[in-house]
Amino acid sequence: MTRPVLVAILGATATGKSALALAVAERYGGEIINCDSTAVYRGFDIGTDKVVVPGRRRIPHHLIDIVDPAGDYTAAQFARDASAIVRDLHSRGRLPIVVGGTGFYYRALTRGLFPGPGRDRGLRERLEAIARRRGAPFLHRMLRRVDVDSARRIQPRDLKRIIRALEVFFLTGRPLTAHFAETAPPLPDVKAIAVGLRLPAAQIADRVSRRVDDQFARGLLDEIRTLLARGIPESAHAFGGLVYRQALEHLHGVRGEAETRALIAQENRRYARRQLIWFRKEPNLTWFDGPGESALAIDRVFQFLDGRLSERDEPPGS
Repeated sequence: MTRPVLVAILGATATGKSALALAVAERYGGEIINCDSTAVYRGFDIGTDKVVVPGRRRIPHHLIDIVDPAGDYTAAQFARDASAIVRDLHSRGRLPIVVGGTGFYYRALTRGLFPGPGRDRGLRERLEAIARRRGAPFLHRMLRRVDVDSARRIQPRDLKRIIRALEVFFLTGRPLTAHFAETAPPLPDVKAIAVGLRLPAAQIADRVSRRVDDQFARGLLDEIRTLLARGIPESAHAFGGLVYRQALEHLHGVRGEAETRALIAQENRRYARRQLIWFRKEPNLTWFDGPGESALAIDRVFQFLDGRLSERDEPPGS
């Protein structure tokens, strides 16, 4: 018996995942499911390097531009939404291709997500008070002492997720990541064939710098001004991500444009290292040297998928 499958194209930022995904989708009759935590927000386009609309018309893309720019979206929501799309694509004879660099989202889809205890208002208020006095990085350092894996995946300024991870620890006595092994995957009968793209650090640094320059040239600052003019608060979750956070600080006069570009590139390089550490822990992930748009990488991935997609195996528990 052949189990239903999904293909995942994962890896660090600027490795060419989107280009490879388009090539795979065209060859195997697939549709793309976004696995990037910022591309879900409408209006946040340039700083997230969304696939341009013509590319999305050629190959259907899912879970892009689905959340109000002032809203919030969680890994649990992603797992529910993405698993429903996977089921729909299978019913229509299409290959689901999960693409992105948000490792926590991918893990929630393929291994499940611990729902956690309910919110404790008193505890949250105490943690928020500490953050107001000492800053979010202080809480992040606290998190690092009790849950190093969560501290690695959560940005030091992402106060909401820092507080949630600390809340789970203080309420259960166990780090959030320790609960993941007890969860059930939302797609237990689906086999994930995972491809990881990697590049040397120097090549990622060069690609990141060029991408940042391109983002500014395409109007990143005007995009942010437009969002603010529409009434999107600076406290919106999407503004807390890479690129947007630093660009907002520039608009407030914290630093000049050249310094801001350099800082964004630096933070992206650090983020790429964290992504690589995360994905190295993913089981059954096969690595390929990029960039993803290169003919050599595409050909090697095609050869790999030709073999894996033709395999026959038994469903789990059979």
